[in-house]
Amino acid sequence: MTLDSTPTAAARPVVWSIAGLDPAGGAGLSADQRAADALGVHLCPVAAVLTAQHSQGVTALFSVPPEQLHAQLAALAEDLPPRVIKTGLLGSVAAVQAVARWVDHFRAQTPPGADPHRQLALVVDPVLGASAGGVPFSTEAVLEAYRQWLLPRATVVTPNRAEARRLLKQQGGHTGSRQELPALAVGLMGLGARSVVITGGDAPPHAADDSHPGWCLDWLASVQAHGWLCARRIDTPHHHGTGCTFATGVAAAWALGHVEADAIVLAHMLTRDALAASHVAGQGAGPVKARAGFASPGRARLPWLGLGDELPWQLSHAQPVRETAPGTCPAPLFAPFRAPCDGLYGILPDSQELGHALNAGLRLVQLRHKAREGLDAHLAHSLSLCAERGAQLFVNDHWRDALALPPRVSAAPGFRLGLHLGQEDLLALSAADKAMLLAERDRVMLGLSSHSLWELSRAAGCGASLIACGPVMPTTTKDMPWRPQGEHNLRWWVEHSPAPVVAIGGLLTPQEVARFAACGPAAVCVVRGLGEGASEMAARAPALRAAAATPRDGRPTPALPAPVLDTGP
Repeated sequence: MTLDSTPTAAARPVVWSIAGLDPAGGAGLSADQRAADALGVHLCPVAAVLTAQHSQGVTALFSVPPEQLHAQLAALAEDLPPRVIKTGLLGSVAAVQAVARWVDHFRAQTPPGADPHRQLALVVDPVLGASAGGVPFSTEAVLEAYRQWLLPRATVVTPNRAEARRLLKQQGGHTGSRQELPALAVGLMGLGARSVVITGGDAPPHAADDSHPGWCLDWLASVQAHGWLCARRIDTPHHHGTGCTFATGVAAAWALGHVEADAIVLAHMLTRDALAASHVAGQGAGPVKARAGFASPGRARLPWLGLGDELPWQLSHAQPVRETAPGTCPAPLFAPFRAPCDGLYGILPDSQELGHALNAGLRLVQLRHKAREGLDAHLAHSLSLCAERGAQLFVNDHWRDALALPPRVSAAPGFRLGLHLGQEDLLALSAADKAMLLAERDRVMLGLSSHSLWELSRAAGCGASLIACGPVMPTTTKDMPWRPQGEHNLRWWVEHSPAPVVAIGGLLTPQEVARFAACGPAAVCVVRGLGEGASEMAARAPALRAAAATPRDGRPTPALPAPVLDTGP
């Protein structure tokens, strides 16, 4: 069951799509309209090219005269100014230049010192040919116009490998090593594009250097994150309009307030769901069908994001059975986390306070001792206390020191050791660090923080035992740019994370704990709310434990997550 959280008609942001008209209804403006409707934005479809085509190819192109294209855009500007302009098939140098002029027109309204991309985003889908074949879509003059006029203004560019190569004056084609894609993205960013995602769906499914033929590997290079964005291929011959759907998904998600990396994750999910709903239409490849509720339970799964240039650990280090069972969600790569009976997760600054929390009944605790001074003693004491009480212990930050401790030969039932890393710590790992962590994956749990969709995708790709969603409320313990996730996003995280989710950030009172526990996380984290000292913890813990044990209230999962960073002008 899902809750439709898309905007009301009066509040829907406007996206202009300047693209080609496909009379067969598969790609171009038809696919763009379906994608925009699925995400709940208002699309203004502007015809730059009229095509004569069917499911087996394109037979003719007719560029809209410049004055007619300008008239369409000028009329829209008077009444429906865009939050995002998305381009598809443009077909002529004049159309490319017209788009650039309108982008400059709207960005000229950017307040002093503000980001022009936040005033108006430009998503460029460089449609340079039809997947079904037919007449050529672009000349060298059009390609040069893209390089000169569109790429320097682009917020996001969404080419496949062949299109990226042609934009960089290389020989087109989809074959070759996947290791080429990062360099292609760097080249496009060198021409001015702010973010690039090179889609891998057109690559041959059994490429010579690809040890994961059943997977689609996209390369993401954005302001916020970069890495391999991976998901299983959808086995269907009907994929007409996939690129249009993806690019419009990026534009629509940005218009709703999501930054590039999160918009790309949502567009990825939208496109996978559209492929799953594709259908026959004609004798060739049928169209994909973007639908509302694409992120509903049982529909498109969250993709995995790798670390840097590496594939996600779930893909590169898991047992083969994990990646050859379509329709199943792989188990975490690291040792499994078991939620405590009371659902309360205490985060303590030292072993003395951790001992007080255990005495107060907590059986899931984290040692967050930032200083190096006294660390060894606090680690050893915390480990001994948790082993005696049968509690799960996570160690924050100092994971190398935790792994260096001698393994417990005997411990009470329920004792487990875990390591918790923030995303910055995760990205800072050296190759030796990663090897050390992965070598211990059967022995220790791995907890990872997440504040955004791309961080959630990265944590999922690492095979984390648990994933923290935060901050769920405003917090003063850390200075962060993130908006509070609230109950809305926590419910979405719980539904879409492949690992148990814990809620963290700003929770102080039993009432607040109960409210977020009702969203269904495996545990609720409390830091300052536990108090200090044995007597204060003993007094507060019973009410907090009872609140954390609040059962899930059965309210529906939101259809879409709320934005976590500001993209407004």
